[in-house]
Amino acid sequence: MARPVAGVLAKAAAVVLLLVLCMARRSSSVGINWGTQLSHSLPTSTAVRLLKDNGFDKVKLFDAEDGILGALKGSGIQVMVGIPNDMLADLAGSSKAAEQWVKANVSGHVNDGVDIRFVAVGNEPFLKTFNGTYLNTTLPAMQSVQAALAKAGLGGKVKVTVALNADVYQSSSGLPSDGDFRDDIRGLMLDIVRFLASSGAPFVANVYPFISLYLDPHFPLDYAFFQGSSTPVVDGGVMYENTFDANHDTLVAALRRNGFPDVPVVIGEVGWPTDGDEHANPEYAQRFNQGLMDHIASGKGTPLRPGIPVDAYLFSLVDEDQKSIQPGNFERHWGVFYYDGQPKYPLSLRGDGGAGTLVPAKGVEYLKQRWCVLKRDADLTEQKVGDSVSYACGQADCTSLGYKTSCGGLDTRGNVSYAFNSYYQSNDQDDLACNFDGLATTTTVNPSAGTCRFIIEIVPTGTAASRNVAGGLATVLAAVLLALLVNSGP
Repeated sequence: MARPVAGVLAKAAAVVLLLVLCMARRSSSVGINWGTQLSHSLPTSTAVRLLKDNGFDKVKLFDAEDGILGALKGSGIQVMVGIPNDMLADLAGSSKAAEQWVKANVSGHVNDGVDIRFVAVGNEPFLKTFNGTYLNTTLPAMQSVQAALAKAGLGGKVKVTVALNADVYQSSSGLPSDGDFRDDIRGLMLDIVRFLASSGAPFVANVYPFISLYLDPHFPLDYAFFQGSSTPVVDGGVMYENTFDANHDTLVAALRRNGFPDVPVVIGEVGWPTDGDEHANPEYAQRFNQGLMDHIASGKGTPLRPGIPVDAYLFSLVDEDQKSIQPGNFERHWGVFYYDGQPKYPLSLRGDGGAGTLVPAKGVEYLKQRWCVLKRDADLTEQKVGDSVSYACGQADCTSLGYKTSCGGLDTRGNVSYAFNSYYQSNDQDDLACNFDGLATTTTVNPSAGTCRFIIEIVPTGTAASRNVAGGLATVLAAVLLALLVNSGP
């Protein structure tokens, strides 16, 4: 009898261990944002494989794109689908519009095996720069989408939330324990939190320690990271040694203060850019993101929510060369991977201090090994050089040029060549895109130097391919028409 009992106990222990391991893995799961504002996107199947190969359990989307959702079918990756701000008014004013949106973007995909868990209705709609545009439509839109999900039989599976910037809460003293919601929207925020609490949905906040450093030259650099700070914030008996925990707990305190201590908190966006600013570089990005991964994997939570693992989505998967640079040139360089799915630095999602290495995208197809550069005999004093650079950078991406950026060490000729090549690659290496009034020429010799990378674009796919082909044909037709006009004479 002893042996069977021992066998049963051994099996029971194995089951318990398996459950513990599974729970630990889920508690430290890591999400990532997948943005699509690129001139040349990775094929969706390639991007999904990139997610799976690197162990990302969750993905946050900014829109419901059929191609992406279709590629996530059966992947086992949990999905948060976004609804852009410009749709809020329609959804708020029409239950039919909400039902149609749910049918087209949630129901069908869930039935096909896409694991949609959340719908984020709006993206940072209460930013002060929007001047109150979405104040009256965000909550009604959330309510309308929730009703539509319930009608579709998905109310228990898919939760409605809204992705909010961290500026919706604040602390009058600067201490996390004094956290409360912003005065001008406090009533609205309480209504939204009440809505979230009623359905068990999380409060989604976007937290960016880098932005704190970017906006304040006196911000203590080490306080932005997770390795301890020479200037910690002491709040009663609690010591905050990094701005992430302090920001997180300012929100927790705001929720507690207003009677919602148990509303889950999800960090919808958090990360560090690698270019476009003196503090945006791979070294700092690796330092911050690995610190964040270690923090999540530890499961220790934050001072106001000890033992509750941080739930966060890294920002972001790949660089996006068509994002607005109004906030700063760094906006196009948040990716953990470059535009082509190549890792920028070592990063372990398991939280082992960076011992792991990210897996690059597989099967990426590139255009020809050819670059566009300034001709050697070009006269840099000519006005047309400056005009050409302005045009190229206005149409393509030159955010790697500047003070203490990856290409900040280039000389004048190098800057011009970088601009020309950026435009040339964004136009799929069209010969007409490497002319610039006779100033440019193509080369098969890679002009990259030091940290400055002259890219080769990836082969466009799907709608991007159609769009770029159409653009190329339009360029050719315009050139032919111009030649006819010039040669026709009076």
